[in-house]
Amino acid sequence: MKLLIVRHGDPDYEHDCLTEKGWREAALLADRLVRVEAAAYYVSPLRRARETASITLERLHRTAEECLWLREFVAPIWRPDVSDRKMIPWDWLPQDWTREERFFHPDHWFAPEVMAEGRVKEAYDWVSGNMDALLERHGYRREGRLYHVVEPNNDTIVFFCHFGLECVLLSHLLHISPMALWHGACAAPTSVTTLVTEERREGMASFRMTGFGDISHLYCANEPPSVSGRFCECWRNEGERRD
Repeated sequence: MKLLIVRHGDPDYEHDCLTEKGWREAALLADRLVRVEAAAYYVSPLRRARETASITLERLHRTAEECLWLREFVAPIWRPDVSDRKMIPWDWLPQDWTREERFFHPDHWFAPEVMAEGRVKEAYDWVSGNMDALLERHGYRREGRLYHVVEPNNDTIVFFCHFGLECVLLSHLLHISPMALWHGACAAPTSVTTLVTEERREGMASFRMTGFGDISHLYCANEPPSVSGRFCECWRNEGERRD
């Protein structure tokens, strides 16, 4: 089985929709995805993800199942450097989160008090539990850190969602701390991340990532990638996001 995890196009977060550039990106993404024979499509309920999926689905005359758990990851915390409001748990200053060794460990990242107070692991488990329930519908049942192959198949499943949520899925499937993924990787808008099952012994499978954040469909059309989700490469660079 193959999973394609697609981030939405360039966003207008204020209105939860795509920008003009985001629509161009979504059209180029559709040029790519219409050539994929997919068994099923799943989409976040947020508008920017639904709009991204809409062009591909319309061209294929297909529909996607809307899944609440595919929305952007939500579990507000009190970030150490911000005292007046809670923040998303997946955007910390490097000098803060890297001081905590447990954040690097896939079995202890949720133990620090700030994460426990925000019930971040509870939100993480809700997402990963729903993902496992969906994979079981497609023939792969979670057992420990692997998947029992109930109905082996070569199907492709496509998810239209969000970067923070994508990192939760990758963390669960690959057993990596989400903090390392949230802060050490960035999947550009309309990027495609690919995972495939490997059944090296009959009846037991694991997932392997064969591509992360691929935006070749943009490069082929000379469409520059969006920097949404990234920060300035150098502090002195003008016009780049610092925080």
